[in-house]
Amino acid sequence: MEVFYSKNISGDRIVLPADESFHCVKVLRHRAGDEIGVSCGDGNLYRCRITEASPKEVTAQVVSVEAAFGVHHYYLHMAVAPPKNSERFEWFAEKAVEMGIDRITPLLCKHSERKVFNRERGQKIIVSAAKQSLKGEVPQLDEITPFADIIRQSECFDGGKFIAFCDSEILAEREDRRVYIGQALESLAPTDSTDNKPLPQVLFLIGPEGDFSREEIQMALDAGFRPLSLGESRLRIETAALLCVGATYLKFA
Repeated sequence: MEVFYSKNISGDRIVLPADESFHCVKVLRHRAGDEIGVSCGDGNLYRCRITEASPKEVTAQVVSVEAAFGVHHYYLHMAVAPPKNSERFEWFAEKAVEMGIDRITPLLCKHSERKVFNRERGQKIIVSAAKQSLKGEVPQLDEITPFADIIRQSECFDGGKFIAFCDSEILAEREDRRVYIGQALESLAPTDSTDNKPLPQVLFLIGPEGDFSREEIQMALDAGFRPLSLGESRLRIETAALLCVGATYLKFA
């Protein structure tokens, strides 16, 4: 099943944007009367019948709506410092969407090598990944965000908060202990077996190649973030981030 993406919905009428229309008509050769699937990023799959088929604008009428299309049973927010090679961050974002994620925040840290982020290009990548992996929701993708801002935003986050970093001396000074990712996620597993149990919520912070600064680590720990262990191997930024996504997916999917 092909799934197209459009935010242009009014009642039972959906209009595809120009790029989606061209792909629908010129590449896949759909015509008026054909049925297609459309995601508006709101969690639903709209099964539609094409009423007007133009390479510049496809109009379709909604036939039925499938709610909670491709949903996952957790809330995951990844705040990750983009590496110098932007393609590695884009690869992470694509794979994270395929498995299931709700929000991606590119982080600007003291030791960040990449201080700019092309959100428009990133948005196209995650929309494409959401369509390919049959997701009804498109994750929120933020502009690049200073580290201190994400810490302030996390004050109202009602879930598990974890930060992965290399500096061990600061833990000795504070007498804090790292929690392994498996243990971290286990602590978030709901104990209520009813259908109304709340979704597990988790926020992971992954720093730049030069690690978070001591001031940043201290700020996060003071804000209630728990130090996280991802094992003994030294991981690239995108590998560490995707490990967190994959572990969450396997635990709660």
